[in-house]
Amino acid sequence: MGNWLVNHWFSAAVLSALAWARASAKCLNFNSMLILLPVCRNLLSFLRGSFSCCRRTLRKQLDHNLTFHKLVAYALALLTAVHTIAHLFNLERYNHSQQANDGSLHAVLSKMHLQDSNKWLNPIHSNQTTVEYVAFTTIPGLTGVIITLALILMVTSSTEFIRRNYFEVFWYTHHLFIIYFIGLVIHGVAGLVRGQTEESMKEVHPQSCAEFLVNKSKECRHKCCKEPEFGSIPAESWKWVLAPVILYIFERILRIWRARQKVVVTKVVMHPAKVLELQMQKKGFRMEVGQYIFVNCPAVSLLEWHPFTLTSAPEEDFFSIHIRAAGDWTEHIIDTFQQQKLEMPRIKVDGPFGTASEDVFLYEVAMLVGAGIGVTPFASILKSIWYRFQQNDQTLKTKKVLDVPWDWLAPYYGFLHVQKHLASPCSLSHPFPAPSRVTLLPHATAPQIYFYWLCRDTGAFTWFNDLLASLEQKMAESGKADFLTYRLFLTGWDTSIANNAALHFDTVTDTVTGLRQKTIFGRPRWDTEFSAVATAHPRSVVGVFLCGPEALAKVLRRSCHQHSSLDPRKVKFYFNKENF
Repeated sequence: MGNWLVNHWFSAAVLSALAWARASAKCLNFNSMLILLPVCRNLLSFLRGSFSCCRRTLRKQLDHNLTFHKLVAYALALLTAVHTIAHLFNLERYNHSQQANDGSLHAVLSKMHLQDSNKWLNPIHSNQTTVEYVAFTTIPGLTGVIITLALILMVTSSTEFIRRNYFEVFWYTHHLFIIYFIGLVIHGVAGLVRGQTEESMKEVHPQSCAEFLVNKSKECRHKCCKEPEFGSIPAESWKWVLAPVILYIFERILRIWRARQKVVVTKVVMHPAKVLELQMQKKGFRMEVGQYIFVNCPAVSLLEWHPFTLTSAPEEDFFSIHIRAAGDWTEHIIDTFQQQKLEMPRIKVDGPFGTASEDVFLYEVAMLVGAGIGVTPFASILKSIWYRFQQNDQTLKTKKVLDVPWDWLAPYYGFLHVQKHLASPCSLSHPFPAPSRVTLLPHATAPQIYFYWLCRDTGAFTWFNDLLASLEQKMAESGKADFLTYRLFLTGWDTSIANNAALHFDTVTDTVTGLRQKTIFGRPRWDTEFSAVATAHPRSVVGVFLCGPEALAKVLRRSCHQHSSLDPRKVKFYFNKENF
């Protein structure tokens, strides 16, 4: 079948509205194909592992999966509006053409169903048919209404306010995507949209034969006097969404299989500020620093799964999470574990899944910024550092030897140690003929880490006080006191706390945390912090990692751009943010 919009008969009646409807339909199919891919967490984890030898910028794109998912969703909403409005105009013109008796082309085409019940182009065959009747009684109309309502509910319930305050509403309405895809596949099955067949196009071309159809006489012997043949445009949506839907089904099957595996809660700790720590064990569970899991508690809700960053280290024989009361579900699970007596509530776990924080040891210098409970991914990192010091692993090697093309690494030759193929290890600080490929060796020195923790109240600092105190002592004993530089910022305080800190300023330990590092009252001056790091490491690649609010992310992202040198041999800041 040919293009029934531009070259075919009914363009005389519907003008350009049909073009908008068909073009937006194609774009809807394309975006519907993309919408599920960014939420296939196992696929992303697989790709992250596969891209471990690729450029940093390529790996960083995987961290924007939710941003991409939202952009595709917004595109679907916009295209749905365009498609719906365009078809409303089309139906009005269909209706007008059916009622016309002026002998015009669109009037003649609309009456063709009177000669043959299968030979029609206009879906409206009666003068009493209304737009509302078509919308709610035909398969395309009814499925279109259902799809639109499902999409409206999903988009509106995905706003930041709803997700933060009424997560259950977001969670349940988002599963309307099942109805959306079913409706999308069925939407075009009825064949309400028709066009001239290819065979008929060869004999009765609309550009040359339209005049004969309008002014045709009974004795006409011209080839254009033959009646044009029309057929339904086949449905195409299923071709676009079949592969992503199958992939997502396998994703869900894998999640269900993981959820059925037994999880043993070995320890429950209630921290100040109503933060619950769960330490768990699961057969075959393996993790890396900075990863996260999805948790379900059937005693609270059978269907709800919530993401939590792992706060344990890979070196530990358990994995742990910290849950802060921030909504109905989190409050219920905290109350459930507080009230448990003999039998521990059952926990289901899906994961772990990778995040940007996994790459922390791939940088020479790392700036870790946590806001409140956002410190959790960095707790895992700091614990891992502590265990490696315990094991006398002071080099903190990356444990990976990567074979990559030379042109990917050439801009950073100032700090990379490479091994030329069939040659001895050498440093690129002196010129030599560039090889075609190089092999990254484990880093020769330990990465420098700067840790910033922002909290509104003093109680939050007690969550990981023991960890920071142990790190201070161990690094001092190992002669690596400068390896970890950390700053604690108290953003919510009163005069009594400040006066007490001022009176005891000369003491060895801080009055708020009990640590050697003094607590700073107020917010960080990020320009000063970035300038200090850039001065201390003028030729390093610095990874900036954040787990915190979007407002802070904008500030840090801007600081990374401002303090990065255009010279590839000098300091460069790369921003990374936790997204789940």
